[in-house]
Parts: sequence; structure tokens; C-alpha cells
Amino acid sequence: MAAIPTQRESESDDCGAQGLAHLPGSPLAPGSARALVRAAFADWSDRGLVDPERSARLADDAMAVVSELVTNAVVHAGTEVEVDWRLEESGAFVVEVRDHHPARAPRDPARGEAPYDTPEHGRGLRLVATLAESWGVTYRTGTKTVWARLSADGREDPDGPAPAHTLAAAEALAPQPQRPGADRDWLGRGALSFLAEASDLLAGQLDENLVTALTGQLIVPRLADWCAVWLEDEATVRGGDGGAPTRVWHASENRIEELSRALEKDPPCPRDGTGIPSLEQSREWGRSGPEPYPWPGDALGPQDAHGAALAYRLIAGGRPLGTLVIGRCGLLCFPDEVTGLVEDLARRVALAIGAARQYARQATISAVLQRGLLPGAVAEIPGVSSALVYEPCDKGGPSGDFYDLFPAGDGRWCFAVGDVQGKGPEAAVVIGLARPWLRLLAREGYRVADVLDRLNQLLLDDATEAADAAARALVAGGARPVAPGDGPQTRFLSLLYGELTPHDGGVRCTLASAGHPLPLLLRPDGDVRTAARPQTLLGVVEDETYTSETIELGPGDSLLCVTDGVTERRSGSRQFDDGDGLARALSGCAGLSADLIADRIRRLVHDFGGGLPEDDLALLVLQAE
Repeated sequence: MAAIPTQRESESDDCGAQGLAHLPGSPLAPGSARALVRAAFADWSDRGLVDPERSARLADDAMAVVSELVTNAVVHAGTEVEVDWRLEESGAFVVEVRDHHPARAPRDPARGEAPYDTPEHGRGLRLVATLAESWGVTYRTGTKTVWARLSADGREDPDGPAPAHTLAAAEALAPQPQRPGADRDWLGRGALSFLAEASDLLAGQLDENLVTALTGQLIVPRLADWCAVWLEDEATVRGGDGGAPTRVWHASENRIEELSRALEKDPPCPRDGTGIPSLEQSREWGRSGPEPYPWPGDALGPQDAHGAALAYRLIAGGRPLGTLVIGRCGLLCFPDEVTGLVEDLARRVALAIGAARQYARQATISAVLQRGLLPGAVAEIPGVSSALVYEPCDKGGPSGDFYDLFPAGDGRWCFAVGDVQGKGPEAAVVIGLARPWLRLLAREGYRVADVLDRLNQLLLDDATEAADAAARALVAGGARPVAPGDGPQTRFLSLLYGELTPHDGGVRCTLASAGHPLPLLLRPDGDVRTAARPQTLLGVVEDETYTSETIELGPGDSLLCVTDGVTERRSGSRQFDDGDGLARALSGCAGLSADLIADRIRRLVHDFGGGLPEDDLALLVLQAE
């Protein structure tokens, strides 16, 4: 998935407001930077620090400049990026983007400077120079900073169109195809606004198919009469070397099918002389285009038998992702202004596809990991009916909540409902330790309290070993000091664990709660009481001794076990369990089956907050038959 930037914002008497963000050197960084600057301007506007009549224009310019500078740093440096911004007392906006590759200076083609081996500079510095009052580069030991200052009044273009604030407005700013002389107008504010809006639109997509669909909508008919995208298959690294295009667009929809068939017969591939670069050539040169592409005249009809077509390799992070081909009828060649604009757009398309694939990979890994952390099925217990609700709030990552219900042998069944401090990989590590050990210890005959004692020691030992390993690595390797939150995390676990033994006339239940919401026992007459006493979290106190309680579940008795996603569900300043709210809700479930109890509690929790839950939610109902 995407890395979350760290950020601080503060106020001072001199500059009004400022902020700092540390972003990973990934394709997601430009979108994160734009979002942070957008939020900063919204905050400054609410606090009256910027002139409302000018803040929208300044914010648009600031986001475009920040996006270009961060993109430049990601492409050319590939290191972590620091974005520092401030609002001066005069109302001017200043941004500094630092990377840690000082040997790679930015190149400005407008000054005749040759690009590096990876010429993905696009028009970024032209955009910055157009929008900024001043800009420059500062070198320090180990870092390079590119900065820009935008005045509160902006740099007006008397001949340019009005500023654009939406993609629809940006589309109106772009000239229609085949308008003589219109291409040169694209160097004005209209093209820059269009590019900035397109960047925002593409950066927010997490599905590569949607990215390609948006690409066609952005290009046809504003920049070309038709276009097509081939995507590489990551598993076999193919796609640009043959096969049908992933998507084809044409200004006239009745031409799409025939054009697609023609392009399938003539896919982008190495050619004699000056053809489209091969996969290996693309890797070697780092080229993103443009390169000539043969005109598919037979597929377009006699009126469009001639035209110009160009191919752009889609490359992000040095990896070829596919090829974009555009065509325009009635031209011998594309104007330079158009090829430059499309190359910029292709670079953003490649970054968006790369980010979408990275998200898809992370989502797949998370889904596989999540399935491995939870039981494939819960056990069926003689004389006991069970119902489970499990709703992780983050569908794309491992949840911090887990559950289990399994046979332990000798006529015993064990259940567990747990909640790990935090989420994601750290939570997955703890669950990956706890659930197998619970099963192993239970099946080895350890009783409830003994299982908690040993699991508590296991978590403490594991945390100690991780801290020792980190300290040894720091001393041996001379690594940089560990930043807060980067080192080994203390692994706390709240757990409700119990053992069920069915017998004639009911079920014997022995259970213990370690820092977990206490289980509630519902009698058939509606009486509700707690079924355990509170004890310390697991993984906190060395040599802690846990105890257990034993209760008898008679026919119709129900035991409700929940995580704090239920008890701490918020509605304003109130929580669901305030004033024994969960017990009152459970009392109203008297006479219901286990399934109906679970469903009613779930609905009451959802309705209480009025929106989607902000925490993982798990609840288990066990009912003696």
C-alpha cells in the first residue's frame, strides 16, 4: 500500500504558518505532497492567514509547483524527500524540496542543458519558472534543495485564460485537435493547469485499469484523435513485445474495434533503424519517448489515411510498465509543444500505474497474510451454538483483532478473542506468535491460567530478543540512530481466553481476561453479569501470574465476548459501553439465538456511531443449547 508521510505544522510570529513532511522516494510522494499543501491552505484560509480572494489561485499554483519539485526529486534522486513549506507575512508561499542525492542536479532543457540517462525531467522546471516569482537550487553536505517562492499576487499572464480549478475546466483550456496554431497556446497557463489537474486525477487512482481508462479520456480528443495503451505483464515482463493493446480510444467510437484489430497486428516492438525501443533498450536508455509509430491508415478509412503517430514507453522507477501510442490525423509530425506535454502526461500515467501496482501487490500480500492469521473455520461444539462477527476497519491490511475456536482434545474446546496493540505488520507478528501457541499449549493439556502465563512470557522474551538484535546491529554497523516509532515495538496483547467442557445438563466454561473487555453472561430471563475479572495485558509485566474463573452455562445461557471496537465505538464524546451500554444491549437479546444476538449487537454498534466503524470489530457469542 502507500507509505504514510510524517508531518509537523507550527505557527510563528514571523511567517504565520509552516509545515514539514518526510515522504518516501516512491511514486506516491507527489500525490501525498499535494494533499498536504492543499490541507495547509485550507487551514490557513480557515484561520484568516490568507486572502480568500487570492488563496484559491495561490493554492493551485502551489500544488502544481510542489508536485513538480517532488516528482523531480523522486525521479532523479530516488531517496527520501523532505518537503518544507511556509506562508510568509507578506502572503507569499515558499516551498523547499530536499533530497539526499546532491550529485544529481536538476536539468532545465529551456537553458540547453542535456538530460541525464533517465530524461524524465519533462516540463517541471518550466512550470516552476512560469508560476514562481523566484526559484533556485541550494547544495549542502549530503543534500540538495530545490526551492520556489510564489508571491501572493501570482504571475499574471494577460493573454492567458482564467485559472482552472477542476478537470472539466482544464479540458476547456486545452485546444481542440487540428486547430492551426493552437498547439503553441499550450505553453500558456491552460496547458499547465491541465497537467496539474491531470496529475491530481491520476494520483488518486489505485487500480491500473482505471488509470488506463482515465488516460484515454485525458488524451482523446484534446491531444490526439486516438490512442492505445499496452501494459507489461509483471509476472512475465511482456506486453510491449506483442499482443493486443490493453485499451484503445478513438474520437469516433465506431472506429475503435477496427483500430484495435489493426494495432493488435502491429504492436510496439523493436524495429530496424530508428524504431520503437525494445524492452532491453528502454531499460538501458531509460527513455519514455516519443518514438515514431507506423500509421494504421487502413483501419481509419480513406479520409484519415494519413497522419502522425508516436509511441511513449511508460517507465516508473526504472521499470518499464507498458507503452502509450497516440495518433493525430492529417499531420506529418506532432508539434514539439504537444510531444512535450504528452511526455509529461505519460510520465504521470507511468507513476500512477506503478503506484496502483504497488498497492495491488500490498493488498494481495495483506489479504494472504490476513487469511493465514485467522482460522479457516471455527469448530462445532456438541451442545453449544456459536456465532461470530469479524469486521476489520482496514480492508487492505492485517487487522489487530483475531479470534479462534478449536478442539483441544479430551472433550475440551478452547476459544480466544484478542486485540493486538496497533495494526499492520507489527500486529501480524504478534498474532502469528499468539494463535499457534494458544493451540499448542491447549492441546498439550495446559489449563487456562497456565496458557496465559506462558504466552505472556513468550511475548516478553520475543520483544527482548528483538531489542537486543536491533542494538547489536546499531553498534556493529554504525547505523543512524533509530527514530521514534522505527525501532522494535513493545508488543502488548489483550486476550480473552477460555475452555469449554460440555457435560450432561450444560457446559463448564473456564476463562480469563488479560487486559480485555470482560465477557458478559446472559441468562434466559434477561439478567446480565460479567463472567471474569480484569487482569494485566499480556507482554507487559514479567512473571505475572494469571488466574481463571469457572462458570456453568445452562440451557439458553449465552456468553458474549467482544473487542474494544465494540465497547469503545464512539458517538461524539460518548462510547457505546458508557453506563454499561453493552450490558443493556445484551439484556434486550434474551430469548434470541446466538446468530440473532450477534447480528443485533453488530447493528447496534454500527447505528451508535452513525458512520463506518473506526476500529476493528470482533464479537463471539457462545450459547448452551
